[in-house]
Amino acid sequence: MTAQKKVTPYKDSTRNKKEQVEQMFDTISNKYDGLNRIISLGTDLKWRRKVLAMAKNQKPDSILDVATGTGDLAIQFAQNIPAKKIIGFDISEGMLSMARKKVANTTLESKVDFIKGDGEQMPFEDCSFDVITVSFGVRNFENLEKGLSEILRVLKKEGLLIILETSVPKKFPFKQGYHIYSKNILPLVGRLFSRDKVAYTYLSESASVFPHGEALNNILRKTGFIEVQHKPQTFGVATIYSATK
Repeated sequence: MTAQKKVTPYKDSTRNKKEQVEQMFDTISNKYDGLNRIISLGTDLKWRRKVLAMAKNQKPDSILDVATGTGDLAIQFAQNIPAKKIIGFDISEGMLSMARKKVANTTLESKVDFIKGDGEQMPFEDCSFDVITVSFGVRNFENLEKGLSEILRVLKKEGLLIILETSVPKKFPFKQGYHIYSKNILPLVGRLFSRDKVAYTYLSESASVFPHGEALNNILRKTGFIEVQHKPQTFGVATIYSATK
């Protein structure tokens, strides 16, 4: 297996990837939701509904949404699943502040907590959560295997991990169309709507080199997960992975 190419948001920065990712998401946090809808043509909502259904099917008492961003998925959990503990966890305070605004002065405020921290060093005890989800976040880990190992640590035995992540279509003409879209259109949209010109170039570049399909399945197995499966979504532009402990 060839080593994963390291892609960082700010190529001339002396900061490590983790710090750069935090800076990038802090900068784009106020535009992130709207841009996601535009860039994915709304299909990200459908993918998240599938993740919600998978999580709900587990009847969990505790849920952790890693790389929660502006909290959409964690909030959907709070609205639809009667779990005792729901936590949205993210490295970016800018994104978390947007998440907290969404639940402020609503009944959801007492149902979901938003906590800032590093996904590779989480402040939770071993075997704390029945379900852990990560949507469009694993490719932002500084060290992918370390991040997955940390998720495995805080997941309960027989608990479920669900990952929603971008992937690259393999079949014609979707492969060629995706290449044009991710290389040209996605960064252009990002530049038009965001103050941070490099952010959406990074997001498309990181997606193009990140292991997906069976390659990510193998990394999950190597980390110690079992019952690893993946289901491509929308011609393969995204994939939902599931694994247990």
